Amino acid sequence: MKTFHRLVVNTLIASVTNNFLWFALTFWVYLETRSVIASSVIGGSYMLLLSISALFFGTYVDHHLRKASMLASSGGSLAAYLLAAAVYFVAPEGSLQDFGHPAFWALVVLVLGGAIAGNLRSVALSTTVTLLVPEDSHDKANGLVGTVNGVAFALTSVFSGLSIGFLGMGWSLGIAVVLTMLAAAHLLGIRIEGDRAGVAGDQPKTVDFRGAFRAVRVVPGLLLLLFFTTFNNFLGGVFMALMDPYGLTLVSVETWGLVLGAVSFGFIAGGIFVARKGLGSHPLRTLLLTNMALWTITILFPLRSSIVLLAIGFVIYTALIPVVEASEQTIIQRVVPFEEQGRVFGFAQMMESAASPVTAFLIGPIAQVWVIPFMTDGAGADAVGSWFGTGSDRGMALVFMAAGVIGLVVTILAMRSSGFDDLSSRYAKSRTEPDVTQAVQA
Repeated sequence: MKTFHRLVVNTLIASVTNNFLWFALTFWVYLETRSVIASSVIGGSYMLLLSISALFFGTYVDHHLRKASMLASSGGSLAAYLLAAAVYFVAPEGSLQDFGHPAFWALVVLVLGGAIAGNLRSVALSTTVTLLVPEDSHDKANGLVGTVNGVAFALTSVFSGLSIGFLGMGWSLGIAVVLTMLAAAHLLGIRIEGDRAGVAGDQPKTVDFRGAFRAVRVVPGLLLLLFFTTFNNFLGGVFMALMDPYGLTLVSVETWGLVLGAVSFGFIAGGIFVARKGLGSHPLRTLLLTNMALWTITILFPLRSSIVLLAIGFVIYTALIPVVEASEQTIIQRVVPFEEQGRVFGFAQMMESAASPVTAFLIGPIAQVWVIPFMTDGAGADAVGSWFGTGSDRGMALVFMAAGVIGLVVTILAMRSSGFDDLSSRYAKSRTEPDVTQAVQA
């Protein structure tokens, strides 16, 4: 457990760095272009790259030492951030404010690439729960990881807004380079007992889609769970495309960064709750009930153009996210053999991440071209503007509420599915089988 805790601290350093620069890029692009389309394209590109790389990262983790995978993650991020800094400082004047200039997109792609490389570390960390943590504490360990993600979100959302507001993108890039180097240096001093490649060396070493799909299909109901979380991410693309523009229509970038930092304590609270109390004996039921609450909040917080209402709703929303993520991870760690977990986590991330870009790419143009005018001086403003409000923020609010209604209906249908009953039975049965961690260490 001591080694696992050190890895969690190292992940905190790396996550703070990657999230810091990702948030800074998102804020900077919107403020420079004032384009919802630009924000949605960048958000969608991030999730698309995450999806494309996920199964590769999962296969890589299964064939390499966990520490080596994490070091490769830091190396990839550092190289990308150094190149991004070079582009920023040598780009022609005005080119980085031009949405169509190659220098603008070179900077965006390099920062996104560095953030994506950090995901290799996340996949490796998920498998170390099985390797290093006793079976009956897997859910609490996943809750601890959720707490760390919340702390990272809190720190970076505040510092990103302040950094862009007072220092600019150049200083933000420099800070990211230094922190990435510190994370790599810290990781070099950690030794993982029992660290080894999970599969034989003669198996595929690039992208093992067939092996990942086979590992998922063999567990009754697991593929259905992944489809369910994928659809939720499809709806979640609305947040990726519109949350920052929505918040920035209500307050300044500095204030919005502080708001995100404050509400992100919900992540921390939710993670601490899971770390201390666990998920109970039925994590799948916990996941479904939590999703119902998430989508209900999504319907309620946009009812008025209020930063207070947005903050309250977002606090509750973020507190529930670690419960959802820990539930899914705990189920996979329990029903999938350690030797295949890297590929299964990668396969799950590939599916789930592929959904958000579709929504983000669609919602940005739809919101800006149709929904926002509809609620500014169109038929929507005439019909409900007297009580709902009018303007760009009200158009984005309408999109949030529609996503919430759809998500709530789909979750209710999922709760009635026989496939989820099969998965719950498989999870319960697996708890009576020998401890996977002990078997691997033996």
